[in-house]
Amino acid sequence: MSKQNVNRCTFCGRPKSETELLVEGQEGFICNFCIEQAHQILVESSQSQTTTPKGQIEFNYKPSDIKNFLDQYVIGQENAKKSLSVAVYNHYKRLNQKPSKSKSKNDDVEIEKSNIIMVGQTGTGKTLLAKTIARLLNVPFTIVDATVLTEAGYVGEDVESLLSRLLQACDYNVELAERGIVFIDEIDKIARKGDNPSITRDVSGEGVQQGLLKILEGSIVNVPPNGGRKHPEQRMVSVNTKDILFICGGAFDGIEKKIAQRINAEIVGFNSIRETGKVDKDNLLQYITPTDLKSFGLIPEIIGRLPVLTFLDPLDRTALRNILTEPKNAIIRQYIKLFKMDGVDLDFEPQVLEYIVDKAIEFKLGARGLRSICETIMLDVMYEIPSKSMTSYTVTLDYAKEKLAHAEFLKYARA
Repeated sequence: MSKQNVNRCTFCGRPKSETELLVEGQEGFICNFCIEQAHQILVESSQSQTTTPKGQIEFNYKPSDIKNFLDQYVIGQENAKKSLSVAVYNHYKRLNQKPSKSKSKNDDVEIEKSNIIMVGQTGTGKTLLAKTIARLLNVPFTIVDATVLTEAGYVGEDVESLLSRLLQACDYNVELAERGIVFIDEIDKIARKGDNPSITRDVSGEGVQQGLLKILEGSIVNVPPNGGRKHPEQRMVSVNTKDILFICGGAFDGIEKKIAQRINAEIVGFNSIRETGKVDKDNLLQYITPTDLKSFGLIPEIIGRLPVLTFLDPLDRTALRNILTEPKNAIIRQYIKLFKMDGVDLDFEPQVLEYIVDKAIEFKLGARGLRSICETIMLDVMYEIPSKSMTSYTVTLDYAKEKLAHAEFLKYARA
């Protein structure tokens, strides 16, 4: 290699003095400008390969395959996982549906999207299901929070801004965004606050639901690319939501009372008890109907645009115990990996895991309660171990009880 080429990019010919970085190879050099350009070519190539030449999206998973993937990360919730798997599978089939050019009556059937609403107590895995299935998809996917949405003209974000996250997820490729999936979390927080008129406007309730109607059903929406409020002088991006699948999730705290009232009204009569059978009072969500959502505060129009209604079972003791150790990203496995990175083999006494589950049931926080309890127990250990020359550590029951009792004492002392 001549000295003349040593300080020059082999691809573009720039001298080293005009570059920020010059990487040496076996028979040449490449500068930072060519590296960035090559990376951009790779990104554009991968995006173009997402769809087939005919505009169809490659998706080789059946509903059972999707559910098996969810089983690796989410414990239980068979009904919700089946509903989600079928909905996602049908979404891909709908995207790959060829527009019919034939005038035959048998060929003009257009498949409509089936948006989903998931109802479940806090900590039962609604958001986890959404995050897990996002790993499997090759269409843009985003999770947005409904609590920040308000009516136009008030402090907060416009309804259209939830599509900004979807645009950001696909690098503002509108064509890809129009085939994506949006998970709207905390949908119950925009429920109508009450039927009685008030002197204060319900700017984050029914007004937001009205704004969501056109987006859920399918229409061309002007989206502020950076989210937030729309501004008259701001450049807007037009997005057609016709092929965007919406999955909504919410805790709907207190809806069990609505269900119980409806069930008690139904069993009145001579033959009603025999026909309805035994009612499981510990899991009333399994009897949920669109009527209960309407009683909670969702308007009928938005319920009609969420035709698939599914529920998540409350987590019992067995489910909570399995969540600690069985999933691929189980809480205990995460701590073991953290300590392994410091060269320490971490272990838990079996009684410790049972104790953590007992406390989680007592606090009634679901799977999130497991995480908070584990963090309280492991705080001092995670602080001290990296400074010590240890190769193994075992968390005992006495240690766990001591740390949790101390934390509870401090909580009450501050109160």
